[in-house]
Amino acid sequence: MNIVPLGPGFAAELRDVTIAEVASDDTAYAAVRAAFEEHSVLVFRGQEVTDESQLAFSRRFGPPEVTKVGSQGTGTHFVILTTIGEDGKVVPADHRLALRNKANQLWHTDSSFKRVPALTSVLSARIIPARGGETEYVSTRLAFERLQPALQQKLKTSFAWHDYAHSRGQIASDLASPEERAALPPQCWRLVWKNPVNGRSAIYLASHAYAVEGMDPAAGKELLDQLMDAATAAGTSYVHTWRGGDVVMWDNRATMHRGRPWPAHEARLMVRTTISATAADGLETMRPPSRQAAE
Repeated sequence: MNIVPLGPGFAAELRDVTIAEVASDDTAYAAVRAAFEEHSVLVFRGQEVTDESQLAFSRRFGPPEVTKVGSQGTGTHFVILTTIGEDGKVVPADHRLALRNKANQLWHTDSSFKRVPALTSVLSARIIPARGGETEYVSTRLAFERLQPALQQKLKTSFAWHDYAHSRGQIASDLASPEERAALPPQCWRLVWKNPVNGRSAIYLASHAYAVEGMDPAAGKELLDQLMDAATAAGTSYVHTWRGGDVVMWDNRATMHRGRPWPAHEARLMVRTTISATAADGLETMRPPSRQAAE
């Protein structure tokens, strides 16, 4: 397996290895898992991707999420990200599918609004537009390391609240349905996630974050905005331009990402599997002390 660096201090393409090999071979998995811990974003080009092969690959990294209510793929292990309606045509810009895709253009990390957040997401390209529709990544690990030591220490003992309805409300007030709001109450997580393998820390942040525990709402928002600006500063991102057969996985503990716009009349179909974090991934250290005791 060859590792080719891609981004500014993070992200890499893995060559001479397939997702099928990772699914079936312990040695291949160990090498890819080590690269994942080191580089945070991994790109596999020219893969023969099916739902079955993507799920088998994903299971090597942990338990796959069951897709939430209100999403395409509800009740399965697949999130269907598409602008293609039931009639086979691209939906108009005001359609709910298009608005959900617009919400994904906000900087975020997957599943921070869930009771069990995500370790990694695996995204495969099935139908891609001729241009546009890239996915952009930033390293919140490198962002943490750029902060002043005093702020680093403050963040290590701080917690932020995350809410799915908050991020969706930035696009449309009713984009999060009543069923989604009921199923996804706000969650509180530590603002710094320490990697248990290499000891490196990362800011745990997303467009879902709306408040800092124990802080005045205005001051908390100011801190979150400051951290978002620091994490997404110019020149710090890796932009992935999709090709057919691409599979990309990323560490939700140490990155944020966003989709980029594409021509409204062109179809795009992506399939995502998301792997839940476990105690081995440092999950228990993220919970507020009161929740640790309760659970």
